[in-house]
Amino acid sequence: MSDGRQIKALLFDVFGTVVDWRTGVTRELYPFLNRFAPQVDAAEFADAWRRQYSPAMEEIRSGRRPFVPLDVLHRENLKKVLSDYGVDSSSISAQEIEDLNFSWHRLDPWPDSVAGLLRLKRRFMIAPLSNGNIRLMMDMAKRAALPWDAILGAEVARAYKPSPEVYSKTVEILGLHPAEVCMVAAHNGDLAAARLCGLKTAFLVRPTEHGPGQTSDLHAEQHWDFLATDMNDLATQLGCPT
Repeated sequence: MSDGRQIKALLFDVFGTVVDWRTGVTRELYPFLNRFAPQVDAAEFADAWRRQYSPAMEEIRSGRRPFVPLDVLHRENLKKVLSDYGVDSSSISAQEIEDLNFSWHRLDPWPDSVAGLLRLKRRFMIAPLSNGNIRLMMDMAKRAALPWDAILGAEVARAYKPSPEVYSKTVEILGLHPAEVCMVAAHNGDLAAARLCGLKTAFLVRPTEHGPGQTSDLHAEQHWDFLATDMNDLATQLGCPT
């Protein structure tokens, strides 16, 4: 375990760590699916949409495709999942597709996120290191009152996590050494990639990110520098005032 005295900046995974993506996306899918696919369960569709996330990014991580923002991948993935459920996306207006795609911009924070981030911001630079694009992160921050000092991550680095350059370029942009930066995530894989780049690591448990049947990321899989039950617990461990 680390005492945090060397840390100057905290970088955050966002989907699942700071915001509850599954509840938000499911909520916005209800009226859409009621019109176009009433036989499909909204939460099931949200999970299917999310499962396309990593394979779509892998096309870019592998070099088979040039970098495109996550909004583009989400839109393509949405159309694919609609097709998988027998819905012809071409029969739906482009505006309705885009509005549903922007559900990822309108996600709610976990109950502890904003208060915890405000505490952490008093002592550290804080920014997202997310695969979400800049517009997505800005819209989400405005709606959810996420108090970032900057918007960093995939679109700035032109690469997707867990590619090493995402972490190293973000640290470089901050003008810091890797050991002065801590990656905060609810995903062991994200932290493992950050650690390989020399960053400190903080595992924040989100046991319901994937719904009641979640089986992954329920506990730390390595000896991370910090283990926290929520954002306020992390702030307390790092000596931030209440």
